[in-house]
Amino acid sequence: MGARKKHAPRRGSLGVRPRKRASRLVPRIKSWPHVESETPMLLGFLAYKAGMTHAYIIDDEPGSLTYGREVFVPVTVLEAPPLIAAAVRVYGYNPNIGLYTLTEAWAEPSTLVENYGVDIYRLVSRFKPTDTDKALEKIKNMTDRVYDVRIIALTQPKLTGGLSKKKPDAIELRIDGGSIEDRISYASSILGKEVNIRDVFKPGQFVDVIAVTKGKGFQGVIKRYGVKELPRWHKHRKGSRSGPGSRGPATTFSWSEVPQPGQTGFHRRTEYNKRILAIGDNGLEITPSGGFLHYGVIRSTYILLAGSVPGTPKRPVVLRHPVRPAWTPTEPPKITYISLASKQGN
Repeated sequence: MGARKKHAPRRGSLGVRPRKRASRLVPRIKSWPHVESETPMLLGFLAYKAGMTHAYIIDDEPGSLTYGREVFVPVTVLEAPPLIAAAVRVYGYNPNIGLYTLTEAWAEPSTLVENYGVDIYRLVSRFKPTDTDKALEKIKNMTDRVYDVRIIALTQPKLTGGLSKKKPDAIELRIDGGSIEDRISYASSILGKEVNIRDVFKPGQFVDVIAVTKGKGFQGVIKRYGVKELPRWHKHRKGSRSGPGSRGPATTFSWSEVPQPGQTGFHRRTEYNKRILAIGDNGLEITPSGGFLHYGVIRSTYILLAGSVPGTPKRPVVLRHPVRPAWTPTEPPKITYISLASKQGN
């Protein structure tokens, strides 16, 4: 009889532990890249996932085996109506505690309702308006203490074709480029106004996608980690899909590395370097026959991303400037064909 196996490949990545449900549907961006720009610019945007289709493009990646040839790519379609810059928030920095909030300036709620129909009280029921001009003047007087400048942006779900909710989603976006004074001036200039996707990204560039994956509930180790199912024919075994059995003594072995049943899906995940193929304003030119499944028709600005995106249709998707771009395209690839065939099935 041969020697008993004493080791096995570990299951699951420790980089995504703990595998628990996401705390919020709109993910918070935990890290931001530094973008070399003389003028201030936003580093992120929020869109909604509509669905997928496929396209043919001319491969323009240097060094690719298919360079200059027509290739098939799956594409994800996002609907990205303009965001409303509802507030300006400035941060200070302390080596011991990191970033801390100095102050913030909010736009007048009545202005948001009159101009865009965005009701801040749907998001913050106990919101207390403040003097916007006085708050902005306070921010400009503490420029020497400001380390980072960000805005709090609100979405406009009523402009989309697939969402029926009225409550806006809120996200904090960092401003980079130029000096601190330039960033504060730029944030003050867009406060209470719309920000378009073209003000943040351009076709052809890479972006990082942050979203919450599709939830699958409480699952066993076979589905959760892909471990091998035991043979079913032994009389002395009560189950073939049961857990790993003994996890060893707690003092000598890490329990977290042993496959165990638990929550699967609905995790916050980041996917790097998704390329923007196109940005357009006419959603009907990209909507397939019969509309996208579980979404419908795109009515505002759309984004074509190469590849897949985490989550289900209608899910908020955060786009961010890449923290580790693969290469820097100079222009978008040429799209020769986009499938508009029905996704309803045969």
